[in-house]
Amino acid sequence: MNTEKDFAPLTTNIVRALNDKLYEKRKVAALEIEKLVREFVAQNNIGQIKHVIQILSQEFALSQHPHSRKGGLIGLAACSIALGKLAADPDPNVKSGSELLDRLLKDIVTESSKFDLVAFVPLLRERIYSNNQYARQFIISWILVLECVPDINLLDYLPEILDGLFQILGDNSKEIRKMCETVLIEFLKEIKKNPSSVKFAEMANILVIHCQASDDLIQLTAMTWMREFIQLAGRLMLPYSSGILTAVLPCLSYDDRKKSIKEVANVCNQTLMKLILPEDDGDNIHPITLPQQNGNSAEGLSCKDTFNQTNTCQDLAASGNGGANVTIDRSRETLDLDGIVLVLDHHLHDTVTGMMTRIAILKWLYHLYIKTPRKMFWHTDSLFPMLLKTLSDESDEVILKDLEVLAEIASSPAGQTEGHGQNESVGTQNSHSELHIRASSTPLNSSRPRTLEGSPSTPTMNSYFFKFMINLLKQFNNERSLLEIRGPFIIRQLCLLLNAENIFHSMAEILLREEDLKFASTMVQTLNSILLTSTELFQLRNQLKDLRTTESCNLFCGLYRSWCHNPVATVSLCFLTQNYKHAYDLIQKFGDLEVTIDFLTEVDKLVQLIECPIFTYLRLQLLDVENNPYLIKALYGLLMLLPQSKAFQLLSQRLQCVPNPELMRTTPCEKAMPSSRQVPSEIDYDELLQHFEKVQNKHLEIRHQWAGRNGQLERKHPL
Repeated sequence: MNTEKDFAPLTTNIVRALNDKLYEKRKVAALEIEKLVREFVAQNNIGQIKHVIQILSQEFALSQHPHSRKGGLIGLAACSIALGKLAADPDPNVKSGSELLDRLLKDIVTESSKFDLVAFVPLLRERIYSNNQYARQFIISWILVLECVPDINLLDYLPEILDGLFQILGDNSKEIRKMCETVLIEFLKEIKKNPSSVKFAEMANILVIHCQASDDLIQLTAMTWMREFIQLAGRLMLPYSSGILTAVLPCLSYDDRKKSIKEVANVCNQTLMKLILPEDDGDNIHPITLPQQNGNSAEGLSCKDTFNQTNTCQDLAASGNGGANVTIDRSRETLDLDGIVLVLDHHLHDTVTGMMTRIAILKWLYHLYIKTPRKMFWHTDSLFPMLLKTLSDESDEVILKDLEVLAEIASSPAGQTEGHGQNESVGTQNSHSELHIRASSTPLNSSRPRTLEGSPSTPTMNSYFFKFMINLLKQFNNERSLLEIRGPFIIRQLCLLLNAENIFHSMAEILLREEDLKFASTMVQTLNSILLTSTELFQLRNQLKDLRTTESCNLFCGLYRSWCHNPVATVSLCFLTQNYKHAYDLIQKFGDLEVTIDFLTEVDKLVQLIECPIFTYLRLQLLDVENNPYLIKALYGLLMLLPQSKAFQLLSQRLQCVPNPELMRTTPCEKAMPSSRQVPSEIDYDELLQHFEKVQNKHLEIRHQWAGRNGQLERKHPL
C-alpha cells in the first residue's frame, strides 16, 4: 500500500482516495487532481504537472495493488482532461509541453490493461461540448486512441458522447471536421460488426435531432447512421418512428444540391415503412384526437414536441441516456402509430411541404390503412378533411396518391366496424370535418338496393364511402375551378380505384337532393360527359346499354332522376340506354323549356358525340328504319332545335343517309320485323317523364327568381 508522504504535491486525502476500493472515492480524487493540475496550468508550472504525472504513472498505475492501479489510471485521465485546456494555450512553449505530456499519458493508457474507462467517460462527456477548437481536437484525438485499444470497448459508452461528436462535426476547422468524421466512420464500422451489443434505443433520439441539422455534413452523417440503425435494429426502432419521420420527410423534397441526403433519407423512409406488419394492428386500440392544424401557422411539431423533450441535446447526453428521456426496453417493438399520424398530419397541413414529401406522406397513410386498418380508423375523422383538401393540390401525382388513400378508407372492411365513434348522427354539424350523414340511406324507389350496400354486381362499401361522395361534391361546389380543371380526372380515377357503378349511383342520389340547382346541372353535365367518353367507364356503359337486368334498370332510373337537372344530358342517357321513344318524348318537352345559348351549346356537343365511336351502334340502328322510328324522330327533333350551324349541317347530313325502308327490304312482300329489344317492364316511363317535368319546372322557377332579383338590383343601382 502506498503512503502519502512520498506523493507531494498530492494531498493526503487524494492519495488515500486513490487507494480506496470504492470507485466513488477514486472518482472524487480524480476530480481533485484535475483541479490541482488546472491550477498548475494557470501558474504555468510545467514541472509540477510532470511531477504529478510521474507519481501517478510510476507509484500508482504500475502498483501491484489493483485499487492503486485503478486510482493511478483515473488520476492520469484527470490530468489528461485538465491538460486539454492547456493544449489551447496560445504560448507555443506551453502548447508544445502539453502535447508532450498528452502523448505520455496516451502511451500509459494504451499500454495498460487496467485503464478505468468507466471513470474516464464521464469526464470526457462533460468536456466534449467545449467550443474551443484546440480542446475539441484534443478530445477527438483521445477518442481515436481509445478506439484503437483492443481491450477498451468504447462502443458501450457511445450514447454518452455521440451528441458531442456531432456537435464537433460542425466545427469551422476542416481538420477537426475530418478528424471527427473519421471517428464516426470507425464507430459505425464497429456498430455494423457488433450490432447485438449496440444500444440503438439510447442513440435514436440523438440521431433524430441531428438529422434535422442545418449543416449538410452533420445531416448526411446522422441520416447515414439512421439508415444503418433501421436496417440493423429493425423493429426495435418502431418506438422512435414518429421522430424518424419528423427528420426524414422534409429531406425527400430536397433538390439536387442535397441529392446525397435525399437518397439516404429515402432509404430510411422505405426501410422504416417495411417494418410495419399486420400484427401491429392488435387489440391495443384507443382513440386520439388530432390537434386542429392551421396551414398558415408557423407552429408545428418540433423534435421536442415529438419526444416530449424539455432539455437540450447536451443536457440529454449528459444525463447518460443518449438523448432518450425514457429508457425503453429493447425487447419491445411497439409501433408508435399515434405519433406517426400526428407527424404525417402536421406535414400534410404545412403549406411549405414539398411535393415529394406530400407523396411520401400519402404513401405512408395508404400503407398504414393496409397494414393497420383497425387502429387507423380511429384517426379517420380527423384526417378526412385534410385528405379532401389535398384533392386541390397542384400535382397530379399527389392527387392520385390522395385518391388511393380515400378509396382505401371508403372500401376497407375495417370501416364497417361499429364504435369508431366519431361519426355524426342525423342533423349533427361538424364544422371541421363535415362528415355528418343520414342514419340510413333512403332508396330512390322500393326496388333499388341501398347505395351504401351497393348492388349484387358491385362490392360493398362502408359508411365512409357515402361520406366521401357527399364531401367531394361539396368541395366541387365550393371550388368550381377544381370541378372544371380536375373534376373529370378525379372522378375517372375513383372509378378505377372503387367501382364505377357505386360512384355514379351514390353521386346521383346525392345530387337528387342538391338544393343548388345550377351546381346540380353542372355536375350532371360533367358526370354525363365522363360516362359517355371515358375509357374507364366502358363496362358501365355496356351495363346500361341493354338494360337486361334488374340492377341495370335500377341504375338507369337512379341516374335518370338526377340527370333531369340537365335536359340534354337526360336525352343522351336515353340514347345510351336505347330508350329512343322516351328520348323522343323528352325532346317534345323541350319546346316548353327556356332555350338558352348554354342549352343550344349542349345540344351541339351531343350531336358531336353522336358522331363518336361510342354511338356507333346507334348510327348502325339507323339502317333498321322500320324498327327504330323513334330514334329517327328524336334525331330530327334535335335537328329542329338547332340553329343552322355546323352541328345542324352535321346531323342533317347524317339523317340524309338514312335509307328508304322500301329499299331495305329483300322482297316486295316482306313485312317489318318485330323489334328484338323489349321495353323493360321494371321502368315506369310515364313516371320518369313526370319527374323530368317537375325538376325542370324547379330550374325554371329558380332562374326566374334570380332574374327578378337581378332586375331589382339594376333598378336600385342604375349605372
